[in-house]
Amino acid sequence: MYQQDRGYRTNEPIRKAFMHSCLGKIVILGIFLLIALCVAYFTTPTEKEMLVEMDDNIIECLQANDSIKGDPIDDYVNNLGSIFTVSDSTQISEEVMKAYRMYNKLEAYRHTFYATARLVNNMHPEGVRVGVGVFGLIIPTVIYKDILLDVGPVHKGYNQKIIQPTVPDTDLGSNPNIQEFHYKRNPDD
Repeated sequence: MYQQDRGYRTNEPIRKAFMHSCLGKIVILGIFLLIALCVAYFTTPTEKEMLVEMDDNIIECLQANDSIKGDPIDDYVNNLGSIFTVSDSTQISEEVMKAYRMYNKLEAYRHTFYATARLVNNMHPEGVRVGVGVFGLIIPTVIYKDILLDVGPVHKGYNQKIIQPTVPDTDLGSNPNIQEFHYKRNPDD
């Protein structure tokens, strides 16, 4: 009738008790994280794969930009579709492709667990990220406004003669409505 108090001991197996403890949950989470990092390390796209796939995705972005853009959501939706499709470069005019190749440079970097692609041009001399590769999948993040297709003169008329102002230089004292203003220090300061 009277049961003896067993203290901290229970009849559950050690494996089950370990899985229900805080330390056990942390160890299990660490093992899953280690496995995910190993898979990410071995499935990271190479720089060559990144360059080929991102060039294709940028061509798709140029190809899809045949209408007026309402907002950046159009580019993001197009990028999701670009993950699993291939571009048709015959739909883009030769001038646009020539301008893209002339003014933009695509660079790829392989990091430990992922890879990135950057588009370098005059607007973004340090480069803007246009793609991420992780777990063997290359995800484009390219936006049309980051692609440089036209370069115009920065300083139009640079190094020309200085044009004289058309407003005549008048003495302030000759016009009674205009008064000189002198900045004076506040004596309270």
